[in-house]
Amino acid sequence: MTKTDVIKLLSENRNERGMVNWEKSPIIRGFTSYGIGLTQLKKLAKQVGKNHELAMELWHETNYDAKILAILIDEAKQVTREQVDRQVAELTPWSLTHVYCSTLLPKVGFLVPLAEDWMTNSDSLKRSCGFQLLYQIAKNDKKLPDDYFLPYIERIERELQTEENFVKDGMNSALLMIGQRSKPLYERSVAAARAIGKVTVDYGDNSCQAMDVLAHLTGDRIRKKFLA
Repeated sequence: MTKTDVIKLLSENRNERGMVNWEKSPIIRGFTSYGIGLTQLKKLAKQVGKNHELAMELWHETNYDAKILAILIDEAKQVTREQVDRQVAELTPWSLTHVYCSTLLPKVGFLVPLAEDWMTNSDSLKRSCGFQLLYQIAKNDKKLPDDYFLPYIERIERELQTEENFVKDGMNSALLMIGQRSKPLYERSVAAARAIGKVTVDYGDNSCQAMDVLAHLTGDRIRKKFLA
């Protein structure tokens, strides 16, 4: 498929209700959208197929759906550190970061050093992405020892409430996933969540609220896993 083919495909799959909602959204900032939901975009991405060069072309579009598709069809093996450092600065609207950090970046070969670097970066967007990647590492890398994650729990406990808005969101999510890896990390994460208290994140003009990590960790499903 060419870029023209993909834009045509997106147009043919437009969602009128989604387009109306998009026009009401405060995140548009000059972007257009066909109002297509992420689930449908993932189906379209499979139809298009993996294609690094096409992904690079679509990335420069000012259509939101095209940028999401660019993330979904990119080939992780061809993604370089130079590319992600450039693209992270272009993750506008902010909602692109979730897709970028949960679908493409977890598959790159330099995930751990990338997360470590971004979590200590002076730029709050990179820090937010870094902690979103820590969530992915905690979820998928079964080889890392508990000692790797303990300093991050301590940092999250110490710094979350004074961090920038969306860094709080990334830290909050990372703490939840770290707490599900082992009993020692579970106990330490619960203690950290208690110390942190209620987390407030401004997600804009919608009803979204920050996840209650303590409630999730101490809920029956996770608690029974470690305290049975």
